Amino acid sequence: MVVVVGKREADVLLSDGSAVHLRPITPGDAAAIVEFHSRMSDRTRYLRYFSPYPRIPERDLERFVNVDHRDREAFVIVSGRQIMAVGRYERLGPDSPEAEVAFVVEDAHQGRGIGSVLLEHLADAAQENGILRFVAEVLPQNSGMLRVFSDFGYQVQRKYADGVVHLSFPIAPTEKSREVQDSREQRTEARSIARLLHPRGVAVYGASASGQGIGAAMLAHLRDGGFTGEVVPVHRSAERVAGLPAFRSAVDAGVAVDVALIAVPPDGVADAVADAALAGAGGLVVVSAGFAEAGVEGALAQRALIDAARSAGLRVVGPNCLGVANTDPSVRLNATLAPRLPAAGRVGFFSQSGALGVALLAEAESRGLGLSSFVSAGNRADVSGNDLLQYWQDDPGTDAVLLYLETFGNPRKFARLARRMSRVKPVVAVASATRPPGLAGDLPGPDTNAVTALFARSGVIRVDTVAELFDVGILLAHQPLPAGRRVGVVGNSSALSGLAVAACRANGLVVGEGYPHDVSPEASAHDFADALADAAVDERVDALVVVFAPPLPGQLPDEDADFVAALSSVALAGEKPTVAMFLLGQLPSKVPSYPSVEEAVRALGRVATYAEWLRRPPGVMPALSGVDQDAAEILGPPAELLSAYGIRVEPSTSANDVAEAIAAAAALGYPVALKAAGGALRHRIDLGAVRLALADEDDVRVAYRELAAAFGPHVLVQSMVAPGVACTIDLVEDPAFGPVVGFGLGGVASELLGDRAWRAAPLTDRAAAALVDEPRAAPLLHGYRGSQPVDREALIDLLLRVGRLADEHPRVRALSLNPVLARPDGYAILHASIEVGEPGTRLDTGPRRLRSA
Repeated sequence: MVVVVGKREADVLLSDGSAVHLRPITPGDAAAIVEFHSRMSDRTRYLRYFSPYPRIPERDLERFVNVDHRDREAFVIVSGRQIMAVGRYERLGPDSPEAEVAFVVEDAHQGRGIGSVLLEHLADAAQENGILRFVAEVLPQNSGMLRVFSDFGYQVQRKYADGVVHLSFPIAPTEKSREVQDSREQRTEARSIARLLHPRGVAVYGASASGQGIGAAMLAHLRDGGFTGEVVPVHRSAERVAGLPAFRSAVDAGVAVDVALIAVPPDGVADAVADAALAGAGGLVVVSAGFAEAGVEGALAQRALIDAARSAGLRVVGPNCLGVANTDPSVRLNATLAPRLPAAGRVGFFSQSGALGVALLAEAESRGLGLSSFVSAGNRADVSGNDLLQYWQDDPGTDAVLLYLETFGNPRKFARLARRMSRVKPVVAVASATRPPGLAGDLPGPDTNAVTALFARSGVIRVDTVAELFDVGILLAHQPLPAGRRVGVVGNSSALSGLAVAACRANGLVVGEGYPHDVSPEASAHDFADALADAAVDERVDALVVVFAPPLPGQLPDEDADFVAALSSVALAGEKPTVAMFLLGQLPSKVPSYPSVEEAVRALGRVATYAEWLRRPPGVMPALSGVDQDAAEILGPPAELLSAYGIRVEPSTSANDVAEAIAAAAALGYPVALKAAGGALRHRIDLGAVRLALADEDDVRVAYRELAAAFGPHVLVQSMVAPGVACTIDLVEDPAFGPVVGFGLGGVASELLGDRAWRAAPLTDRAAAALVDEPRAAPLLHGYRGSQPVDREALIDLLLRVGRLADEHPRVRALSLNPVLARPDGYAILHASIEVGEPGTRLDTGPRRLRSA
């Protein structure tokens, strides 16, 4: 067996948010292991080796650093060139399914979550090599090590004998161990971002003494924004920069520096990173350009930047980014190129684009949208939107999140985090709804509308433009969620009210009984206030749309302020969400007002869809019978993989001439079906690509001759099965969600109209049920016009199996089951095709690791 050692290297985060590097041990580590051993306390050595073990004998050292990466594996955790921890397993005998596991962490780094990281990666490597179970021996007083095992989510068996605690546990991931892993991932990534957004001190590299250039501008913004921490300009020669004392190195300032703001030319970034690391920084904000966006050489420089940063335990925002900001009054951090920040608020904002960042912040300020924190990721070489979702999930200062996304570095992780995050706080995203061409020939993928629906079903409010991003953001920031989709339209213009009614219908909202309620254009502010108050307490509506045009000059004695006050009192009461198109006076920023009726109603419709999703239970992933995990792990023919998940495809035999077709039919038994085997038309009965109920050799001979003439000599021979409703099930990789499962009914009309539903894998029971019921042609499954309903539960079970296969096998890039004949007594799958890719293409599987740039 050939072991690819390089793929087991990983940058990982510890519990305090710092980055370290994990890699397999090498013979060249011998000297570093001896040094590592010498730094351990007597107690740590005793707890690991059950003896004082003051030095490592040469024979032991040779064995420690030479492993075969199969029966014996060892990983080291390093920061720079220094080893911080070692973990290893050793198989208990040739081809044994058990291995002994042990690890030791240097005293200075204990309590940082290193043991759990080592255990994750050792278990993953062991499983690859056929090991199913770990055993360990731990001294009772080694409470830290015992806690690592007990808190991991494994089913640990304990036995105390001869003064030692003997542990044994299976290492296959469980639902509990995955929950523990995801929880640790969330905490570590959130803490790494917290270090960037709550720095005690910021070192600025690249601020000129003349006050010119990007670095000087950012230093001024940091200083003038009222940052509550220390500002440390680093300059080679100047004594003062922007009125502040300058230092040759950040270390010389003698203050705690948590973030380095780097705005030097690309060739000077490496020196700045090294200096920031010496000062103990936890993160870098690199606004310097000239990296991956500049071509091949820039991409190599970016890779070197990330390698250097992670070697020093640093997270990186950028390069080529706008910067980061935190409006918390206790921080007041403006480490951006924007001279001014929006007011403090409770909305987190992530922008991938550095070029648009200043404009986005200006738009937020003009719309009165207060921000809690802001990050522009630029090239997104390290810190991404996923990291910010992890941070904002538990941030007490953030109630909603806005994302401007251009691409998805880890779509599968985004989908997972978005589903979890959206249950806690709303997420609004500007994201592309397009996808690359199908990954498996003629296999379909979600169209624009389907991708929008995929976002909605993951709880994400997807919008098309930046303007819509702020439209929805303002509503979420200042108004409650609607309890339903019933809308009360109140206004003083029947024309505007009519537009509002039409917009409600177009956005899936229902105009409540008794609405629209139009007050007269001559009505007073008091009359207007009464109408609004009545609608606000009307149990027949869940939200209000207010449309108001100014009366003619001199027609009313009321002041503009009276109408503004009337609307504000209702909108700010917080009982029902209220949106307005109000063309009179200036409304308070907390009253969502829009320049057109359509924009107001569209924002309300998107929020109502999110609120509806939030009210639905999330569903569960039920246990599936007949799934053979061991068989599924073997890379065999596609039919064997499907069979391992309990998915049976009706057998068929390939034939390339009439004699082979007749022989296959005889072997299968009459009656048989004959089908064209190649191309996208193989299932098209309407085009003659399928011949059914062939009763004998003569029927096969005639059918083959006709098929070969029209579609080529390659055919499939298959036994006849009972008729049913033709359905299709597809699995494809989507750029925003990773693997997605699609379901629709067969037929050219369904294909032409794109009548297919999609959900991100893995599927819950509710998601699978919704897939079956969602296509517009779904009534054909439920007894349309007196026909007998199909076995809906069997289809749901099949979809769950496809979803689980997609989740557990990243090498399966695309799959199609077409047709699936659904019947009252179950279903029959007549054809399956699978595209298999490299197993390393999916980034959200296996033990925790930071993604590569």
